[in-house]
Amino acid sequence: MRRLSAEERALWHKVVETVRPLAGTAPLVAGKASEPEPESKRAAPAIVPPKPAPKPPAAKARPGTTLDASWDRRLARGLVAPDAIVDLHGHNLATAWDLLDRRLDQAVAGGARLLLLITGKPPAEKARGGRGAIRAAVGDWLHASRHAGDIAAVRNAAPRHGGAGALYIVLRRKR
Repeated sequence: MRRLSAEERALWHKVVETVRPLAGTAPLVAGKASEPEPESKRAAPAIVPPKPAPKPPAAKARPGTTLDASWDRRLARGLVAPDAIVDLHGHNLATAWDLLDRRLDQAVAGGARLLLLITGKPPAEKARGGRGAIRAAVGDWLHASRHAGDIAAVRNAAPRHGGAGALYIVLRRKR
């Protein structure tokens, strides 16, 4: 660590004089704060283990985490008929989100169990591993949605229902 030049030290003193301490903290003394303490005199920082992240509440499970194997098999084979279809072709991100939110609201109120969400396939130049903007945003939209607690799972659609250009949204049963 290099030492401050006389010009830098003078500038630092001006800065320290203009700083007001936060409420409840000790003020800095210009002489003590003018130059950092040499590393040899510094105390080793205490290593504090990070606190574990709080567990999410059990009542509001994340979308896509609660399907049994029979549902997954039936969805993968396209054996389940959707109760409603939401087609987002021709929409921009804002109007797509609005339409999806309204249709989710209608489906939850109407007791629907399975929605087919058609996002469309990406343009040809993005087809090699890329996703369209709407398809890329759908996961975040559903997770942040006011209906996230009503969604049991989100799965890729079977080829007969649109394949890579569509998703199944499985809603929880009302109890």
